[in-house]
Amino acid sequence: MILSGPLVAHIGDVSAQGKAIETFANTMRYRSARLVGWLEAHIDQIVAGWIALVVLSGTVKVFGAGSAGFWFSPAALWPYLLIAAAPIAGYRIASASFPRGMLTAQPEIRLSRYGKWRSLDVVSARSNPSYGPIGLMASLLVGILLNVPTRTLEYLAAVPAVSSQAPEWAQTYFNVMTADVVVMSFFYMVCFVLALRSNPLFPRMLLFAWSFDIMMQLVIAHRLSLATDLPRHLVDPLVALLRGNVIKVLVSAFVWLPYVILSERVNVTYRSRTMLPA
Repeated sequence: MILSGPLVAHIGDVSAQGKAIETFANTMRYRSARLVGWLEAHIDQIVAGWIALVVLSGTVKVFGAGSAGFWFSPAALWPYLLIAAAPIAGYRIASASFPRGMLTAQPEIRLSRYGKWRSLDVVSARSNPSYGPIGLMASLLVGILLNVPTRTLEYLAAVPAVSSQAPEWAQTYFNVMTADVVVMSFFYMVCFVLALRSNPLFPRMLLFAWSFDIMMQLVIAHRLSLATDLPRHLVDPLVALLRGNVIKVLVSAFVWLPYVILSERVNVTYRSRTMLPA
């Protein structure tokens, strides 16, 4: 069979495009693997910088509010110390509970049943080319980690420091918003460690964190609705803030949940199974 010139050129173009896509994919896998390795190697520096940033920001807010005529004791810094410590506690506890290289059995009850899969033993899963939190999975891992500073910076920008002499509604607002940041920073950091360590509990922990995050926003809304002295001009901004938090969680779940359920890499890495051929 003799191929015409245009057909040969077309086949050549397709082959070149395929090689370009493969090269790009390999480059992305290499870069994502380097990123994951960098995060794990520099976590202590990240922790130190995080503590310095939050404590400095909290100190500025406390003394800034004090200059406006309020009196503050050193105890006013405790909420900011808790915010700084929460993700560190989550990281340390999860790291100690699930050391690097630990072989962890799969949960007895499977929650993700969609698709047809072939089970792999732990050794086979770890030797599979799709094993490990790299590629697109690295993007999810970084996104989970960024939840902590994003949530904290939003808190620092939206929630003023208050004293014990502040109105009850102000103390309620401060306490519930502080609790939200502390609790969710802890859980999202646990998710980050489980993802980083390729632990089978990661998909469940991520689902739990998303669900608990939404529940926290509803609890905050209910708690503030009971504050009868809450100024009317603050209601709309608070509703917008809580609604925005819920929307962000729902968008994250909408974008990433199909990937967490169907991805070959996620299933090999966290569920020790590979998809059966069609």
